[in-house]
Amino acid sequence: MTGLAADLDLIRDAAEAAGRLALAERDAGLKVWSKSGGSPVTSADMAVDQLLKDTLLSARPDHGWLSEETTDSADRLANRRIFVVDPIDGTVAYMKGKPWWCIPIAIVEDGRPVAAVIHAPALGETFTATLGGGASLQGRPITASDTTDLDDASVLADARLIEGPHWIEPWPAMRFEKRNAIAYRMALVAAGAFDAAINLSPKWDWDVCAGALIVEEAGGRVTDHHGHAWRFNQADPRQNSLVCSAPALHPLIVRRTAPIPLAPR
Repeated sequence: MTGLAADLDLIRDAAEAAGRLALAERDAGLKVWSKSGGSPVTSADMAVDQLLKDTLLSARPDHGWLSEETTDSADRLANRRIFVVDPIDGTVAYMKGKPWWCIPIAIVEDGRPVAAVIHAPALGETFTATLGGGASLQGRPITASDTTDLDDASVLADARLIEGPHWIEPWPAMRFEKRNAIAYRMALVAAGAFDAAINLSPKWDWDVCAGALIVEEAGGRVTDHHGHAWRFNQADPRQNSLVCSAPALHPLIVRRTAPIPLAPR
């Protein structure tokens, strides 16, 4: 087994175990409170975070750690390799019993993801990728959409973001839908179920890192809205924005969004 194959087995098994724990915690009853900023966090988020931290760092003690539910430490910057984890992406959907939540895990080496998994327990879906090894859903290869025209494209975004007179270049009519978890939206673009996912606000690495590798290995494109490539495990673990799409649509989206200044961070 190659190194990346072993890495993928490790994080896939960990994600599946985390999914079982999350479902059991919800069945048992959740404690819920608010973070600074108002977003909810549950006792399950914390339990899953601890499970993943114990499992992954026991297997790879030389790796750094970045997770939404662990206080960040600059120590990770000294590691060539780190785990990037969101214990539960889509906590609101998870709390409400909706299926659109997932557990994304990536291994980052020298600033780029090399192995990734997005596991959606309520849907029984597991998306995976390794650098240079392609992307899969349930072990079967996936490919991003071959759509070449934004007209009637299927897009995961808030329609209010796109519709309106304030754009320098108007957008054609597109079909909009929503999914709670950012990582799951990216996985759906990788699988060709949607043509693009767009969000023009900063996104944390744990939201988008696993999805970035899965989309790119499926032939899609992922950058910020200025078309700038992402780099992970930086001092500020955020990306400026999200343009995730079929390859032919990417320049068409960036051409329209690039005039928007980067949001302050």
